[in-house]
Amino acid sequence: MVITISREYGAYGRSVAKALSQKLGIEYYDIDFIRMTAAKSGYSEEDVTREGESLSLGSRFINSFLSTSAYNSSYDEIFQAQREVILELAKKPCIMVGRCSNIILREAGVKTFDIFLHADREYRKEHALELNEYGKMDVDRYIDRCDHWRKTYYRAYTGHEMGDYHDYDLSINVGKFGPEKTAELLVELIGDME
Repeated sequence: MVITISREYGAYGRSVAKALSQKLGIEYYDIDFIRMTAAKSGYSEEDVTREGESLSLGSRFINSFLSTSAYNSSYDEIFQAQREVILELAKKPCIMVGRCSNIILREAGVKTFDIFLHADREYRKEHALELNEYGKMDVDRYIDRCDHWRKTYYRAYTGHEMGDYHDYDLSINVGKFGPEKTAELLVELIGDME
């Protein structure tokens, strides 16, 4: 089985995936996608980091305007490379965080267990402050921007709305349990499915 984890920014996606990986004894892929996608696409890791899972509305407009049979944007090329990496990794049991992996694998006919992680704003804000990725930007504004760009990217490349319960087998409010207990609950649930 391949487990996919989609998440809101600050909802402990990486932490849950890592804990789940340790408990199940299978690999998890999160930021590893950056290195693998860069190698496959020829783009730098910085380009993949910037364009590999986030898309602003302005970039989406320009991307759709310029995308023709003769022109592929860097977003399109990076997405295609990520797609190939995801399909290759899915040949073995693993956990994948983000990158539209749930929809990519569903369309490829790969059996998955798809999870969406969310939490209330204050809980995510506390984690965002711990992560300290927001630089000089206001942390609330940074959370909004990350969520917006992820949703725009997801919509542009899947035609689906990120967080829509129809696209997941399970949605969990990590703020109710914390990342470690969430992973424990998932292990128990996955064990019951096997």
